[in-house]
Amino acid sequence: MSEAHYTGDYPIVVEGLVNAFDGHVIHQDLSLKVRRGEILGVVGGSGSGKSVLMRSIIGLQHPAAGSIDVLGQPMTGNPASPDEIDVRSRWGVLFQGGALFSTLTVAENVEVPLREFYPEIDDTLRHEIARYKVMLSGLPPEAAAKFPSELSGGMRKRAGLARALALDPELLFLDEPTAGLDPIGAAAFDALTRALQDTLGLTVFLITHDLDTLYEICDRVAVLADKRVIAVGTIPELLQIDHPWIQEYFNGPRGRAADAARHRAKAMDNQPDRGA
Repeated sequence: MSEAHYTGDYPIVVEGLVNAFDGHVIHQDLSLKVRRGEILGVVGGSGSGKSVLMRSIIGLQHPAAGSIDVLGQPMTGNPASPDEIDVRSRWGVLFQGGALFSTLTVAENVEVPLREFYPEIDDTLRHEIARYKVMLSGLPPEAAAKFPSELSGGMRKRAGLARALALDPELLFLDEPTAGLDPIGAAAFDALTRALQDTLGLTVFLITHDLDTLYEICDRVAVLADKRVIAVGTIPELLQIDHPWIQEYFNGPRGRAADAARHRAKAMDNQPDRGA
């Protein structure tokens, strides 16, 4: 809802990031640039710090060293800074599991960021915005009045997405959005993510281990290994890199299966309509 709109090429720029916990280094000299308007998939092994990287970008984790610029604004770790408050109003975040407030209905959850950043909005308009975002996430209208405990896992993900979209963000952060979903539900969420990105012009930072998601909707993939981003590119570009983790991940049995499924789907899409 901010009147400002970022027009640069890289809405997220991370340079020389260092994160450490109790002397254990998670990131060392990590750098990454996210292109405006892309869906960037972020992958890495367990403990590689994917979620820590996202938390650093959105200000929930203060790094030991390095710089982070979001939408052209240096993130200094001062949550009271007017500039950082403005930037936070221009992104939306879907955490793992949805992270919904259990005592609030879906609509009330969606209204939380509206109340925080735009307290001047009257109740009627706020309710209307919440209902619209619920429908935009693919939930039925009646879901707005339900509590998270009354929803399936997939519906809770969509409710979390509705809240992430509440402020008409420019950036959307998704942390393992298809984890725990069945293949049909995961594919539907992927399709929704791509449709929203196309329609709303979002830049999407998407942490996932789902190879189908990477193949289907990600424009580029950033690989975290060896405490840094070792490569960023399309999957065909990554497959040309002789790094053991990349080769094992994308050329392993699950990677080959995901690639084969993508080719089968494309072949079926290109078949003529026999009923015509």
